[in-house]
Amino acid sequence: MSELPYRANVGAVLFNRDGLVFVARRADLPNAEGAAGGWQLPQGGIDSDEEPRTAVLRELAEEIGTNRAKIIGEHPDWLTYDLPPHLVGVALKGRYRGQRQRWFALRFTGEDSDIRLDLDPHPEFDAWRWVALRDLPPLAVDFKRAIYEVLAKSFATFATR
Repeated sequence: MSELPYRANVGAVLFNRDGLVFVARRADLPNAEGAAGGWQLPQGGIDSDEEPRTAVLRELAEEIGTNRAKIIGEHPDWLTYDLPPHLVGVALKGRYRGQRQRWFALRFTGEDSDIRLDLDPHPEFDAWRWVALRDLPPLAVDFKRAIYEVLAKSFATFATR
């Protein structure tokens, strides 16, 4: 596993006007209503010729169907996670040991109706909701939970009206 590289990735902590955070339920886990790991933040790969700030906005448009957001913060460090052994060689097309992520805080500037999970022909998510930032870490799958805990602290100043 240690011979495989990390995939370059960006993530979005999208805050609404009330300081709540957007989370979405993975379409491949439709029965995970309250289960840890069924809900996550938007994230995705960085193209080889792309800057992270551009990538996070592109990912929002692709994954949740909106470009109604502005970057309001950035975590200063790249954060990494390793896949659990049973997913190495399976997840991330089998080419990566995990992901190296640059995380951004964004303010949602639109209305809830501007979020469209159905625009992608193969949607990653099938449901979404707004949650308090402090409630974010328990929703994460085990191997991403430490990153969500860092983000909850790092972006706490944005969790306000």
